Amino acid sequence: MTVVETPILREVRSNHRSPAGVHLVARDYPKGMRIDPHMHREAQLIYAAKGTMQVTTPGGRWLVPPDRAVWVPAGLQHAIDLLADIEMRTLYFDLPWLKRQKRHEGLTKEFVVRVSPLLNQAILALFDARNTEERTELLVRLVMLELHQAEDSATFVPLPHEPRCRRAAMIVLDDPTGLHDIDTLAREVGTSARTLSRLFSTQTQLSFKSWCQRARIAAAIHRLSTDAGVSVKQLATQLGYASVPAFSAAFRQVTGRTPKEFARKG
Repeated sequence: MTVVETPILREVRSNHRSPAGVHLVARDYPKGMRIDPHMHREAQLIYAAKGTMQVTTPGGRWLVPPDRAVWVPAGLQHAIDLLADIEMRTLYFDLPWLKRQKRHEGLTKEFVVRVSPLLNQAILALFDARNTEERTELLVRLVMLELHQAEDSATFVPLPHEPRCRRAAMIVLDDPTGLHDIDTLAREVGTSARTLSRLFSTQTQLSFKSWCQRARIAAAIHRLSTDAGVSVKQLATQLGYASVPAFSAAFRQVTGRTPKEFARKG
């Protein structure tokens, strides 16, 4: 597993570094690029000011549209798939600095952050070349305060660890448009429907039905982010929803937006 060092010197010089132990790196990535599994010695907040990405950790897959960011603790394996052209703004936090912050215990696991207008502006303002040391420190404090206010798991697809349940989950993820029946899946992975249902509940904290809906919405987000020509009606049909309103309601329940709103902003 690759351990990526603190942002290299030329990157730090060409971006910004606060004296508080927070490294700021701005990068643009093209649609379709994959950043293979790796980890950092620092914790990081990954934010796409433009574009949608998918972050995969051992615990699951996080879809990260522009109104979300993802917190990745130090030493956690993760991969990033760029579903659109990305303007990425990443904050790296040195661990000694992070441990001095209030409520740092809540930052030991990965999570997605719902980016409020305030958090969005604070992150972007950190990359203003005119910043003074005092302004940068205040902005970092504001970002940390907002992190504790905005955790949101709606776009997370948890991945079970138990082998049979994991195999069943991957079958669904490989074909999220299919109408997967738990009895058929259970036979494919060598267990009973009752056991598989229990495993999904205990391993993902979602019922099998809810987990499949989350996987379908994740597939819809992926499609909306990569295919500008797809219609909401086409997506609803392909994903097995009875109607466009039913699909839109399910999409909004997971993401907080309708598919059309997502397509406009994503």
